[in-house]
Amino acid sequence: MLTPLLLLWPISLALTWLVAQNIAGKPFDRALEYNVQALAKLVVVRNNQVQFNLTAPAREILRADDTDLVYYQVVGTRGEHLSGEHDLPPPPDEDKPTNGEVRLREDVIQGEDVRVAYTWLKVDVKGAPASSQPVLVLVQVAETLEKRKTLATEIVKGTMVPQFVTLPLAVLLVWLALVRGIKPLAQLEKRIRARKSDDMSPLDETAVPEEVAPLVSSINDLLSRLKVSLTTQKRFLADAAHQLKTPLAGLRMQADLAQRETDADELKKSLKHIGRASIRATHTVNQLLALARAETTGRSLAKQHIDLVHIVSEVMADSVPRALEKQIDLGYDGPDAGEQATQLEGNATLLKELVRNLLDNAINYTPEKGQVTLRLMTDRFSGVLVLLVEDSGPGILESERELVFQPFYRALGTNVDGSGLGLAIVLEIAKQHGATISIEDAALAGHPQTPGTRVTVRFVGMDLPEGE
Repeated sequence: MLTPLLLLWPISLALTWLVAQNIAGKPFDRALEYNVQALAKLVVVRNNQVQFNLTAPAREILRADDTDLVYYQVVGTRGEHLSGEHDLPPPPDEDKPTNGEVRLREDVIQGEDVRVAYTWLKVDVKGAPASSQPVLVLVQVAETLEKRKTLATEIVKGTMVPQFVTLPLAVLLVWLALVRGIKPLAQLEKRIRARKSDDMSPLDETAVPEEVAPLVSSINDLLSRLKVSLTTQKRFLADAAHQLKTPLAGLRMQADLAQRETDADELKKSLKHIGRASIRATHTVNQLLALARAETTGRSLAKQHIDLVHIVSEVMADSVPRALEKQIDLGYDGPDAGEQATQLEGNATLLKELVRNLLDNAINYTPEKGQVTLRLMTDRFSGVLVLLVEDSGPGILESERELVFQPFYRALGTNVDGSGLGLAIVLEIAKQHGATISIEDAALAGHPQTPGTRVTVRFVGMDLPEGE
């Protein structure tokens, strides 16, 4: 802040000098006007001739002092010189004469700058040529500018000298105020530097200046998002280590057994177990990656205009081989692609993962020769797009319908291989798209012996496509 103050000081000095010159010139201009008016009263007409009688009091007025020189000039009606200085410059040609009006101008006489007061006097002279212009006598008084400059300098000194005292004092006060004002920032800096690398707790916003509070609030928001991200990463690593431990241990054990076997049939069995264990490990890794991707997408979710029918068709085509292997009736009930009711704004990759996990779960838990149906419809009351996956499996107890959305939770007594992550992934993706999920019994026709399961996804918070 000292630099702009030092830059403004010479500008202030120049402006003060200009103002001081204007202030100092006013009293001397009034004195010049008075002198011109006094000399004009000495112009008389006698014997039809213009005369100028300089009296003793007038001489006292024009007497030069120790600082400035005073010049005067009186010019007759025909331009003849009546009295005073011969080389005093006349008024400019464009300056029209006006009877009795005193005017001021800047000029030069004998190489010195002067201030000139002048006026024209109308006189009555007989025999003057007839003309539209009046008969005028010019009276001028000029004065050098030393007294004006001296007074202006004194005014500037009286103004600027206090500034030499107040400027350092102002700088000192500003410095003290800044030091005091920045002290909370310095304390905040020390608190941040003293933090451990894993400390993601929010900063205290009450002990910072009001102007910095938005910055601290933004930092706290960043810390909270970092905390969520780190927590997700830690959980992912812990889950991956826990879930991969069993299939990897099985792989190692089966590999050791295969190395010891000499019987070809037993060796084939061991290799078959190794293949199944590797498939489970691969499935678990894929599920963990899908869950991590869904959890960390957050605010950066890339959305685009998509048709949910296309996504459903692709996933169902991929699921047909597994359904045929278990002789499951896999069906679709809904509108064709291209209809406006199935259009939405979302992330195609994540929505495909949502549909795939729902179908995988339904196919896995549905017994052979069962039925799995995927339905797309629009709620006739709210207009919300609804996705339903129904199966003829054993169903889910009402007491467990909230628990199955937790990672690695699996209902007992199903005897189905899985990682327990499918519905957790579905729930996370649904949250990212503003959708809700509910589970209820399906009670499909033709399968009265099993309650079945119906998973309903309602895209309540989805953005409609532009133009809706």
